[in-house]
Amino acid sequence: MTDPQTPSFGGAAIVQRPPAIVDVSVLVPARDEAESLAQFIEQCDVVFRTRAERYEVIVIDDGSRDNTWSVLEGLRAQYPFVRTVRHRSGRGIADALRSGYLTSDAGILVFYPADLQFKPEDIPRLVAPILAGESDMVTGRKEGKYDKAFVSRIYNGLSRTLFQIPVQDLNNVKAYRREVMDDQPVRPDWHRYMIVLAVAQGYSVSEIPVPLYPRNAGKSKFGLSRIPIGVLDMLAVWFELRFGRKPLLAFGILGGAMFGVAGIIGLLLLTTRAGTRPYWTMIQSALTLGSVFFATGILGEQIAALRAEQRELRRRLDERASDSSSDA
Repeated sequence: MTDPQTPSFGGAAIVQRPPAIVDVSVLVPARDEAESLAQFIEQCDVVFRTRAERYEVIVIDDGSRDNTWSVLEGLRAQYPFVRTVRHRSGRGIADALRSGYLTSDAGILVFYPADLQFKPEDIPRLVAPILAGESDMVTGRKEGKYDKAFVSRIYNGLSRTLFQIPVQDLNNVKAYRREVMDDQPVRPDWHRYMIVLAVAQGYSVSEIPVPLYPRNAGKSKFGLSRIPIGVLDMLAVWFELRFGRKPLLAFGILGGAMFGVAGIIGLLLLTTRAGTRPYWTMIQSALTLGSVFFATGILGEQIAALRAEQRELRRRLDERASDSSSDA
């Protein structure tokens, strides 16, 4: 059980440690990964001891039903660089990464799974281009046998075509500057499109090959039900990037098209003098849909204006916080 004095937010219990100066925070979402965590942290310890940069590992227990949390408590007591966050129920990788980000101290964040399909020895390779100032974000390109390779190829191919992203593997282990996460929208499952959203914000992205190994224990959380969800999320991200700031542009085009259809049918009726009921029904339907599209676009513009004000307010608050820390 979590200490009652442990602070929490959004149902996540955070075990805090005294502030330490770290360069890299490794964020590790874990759901029912009790069998892998000890070996994962042990390998992290071996790697981190040889590095000049300072690391912390933040493991987010995302509503595990096994003894993941008790394993984490033991690891936290054994390894000073381990910190933990607990979600009472499963909230998904995107929420887990955000909880880890809010708990972290470093200027560079790394998304890494606990199942040992990727070895901790490759974490410094992901971080190196960022530390060298060569890139804002580095993603790994899977090398090795992959059970979901067919689905992954389709997803990556569609994403590259739709978003013109200069990397081959979008949904994999990655390292990124903290400010990349600052600019990410708080949306479930949108961690898959972190690279897309970062590129749209002007951040630079590079890619390195990362070996993929067989899962150490447990089973994959991926199911076929994720495929339609992923496709819909992809369309949502595309709409957000294309029309998020100007929704009336999209809905106005659709509304104008419906009015145009109504006008064309009306002209045909006037010239042919055919007063059949189906044509009048089509005109009424097109006018109604056009009006709905325009009304939706106008409402969207109001929402977009509010979001712009929120972004500006957040920017000003960040500037004040930065100025305060500089004065201190």
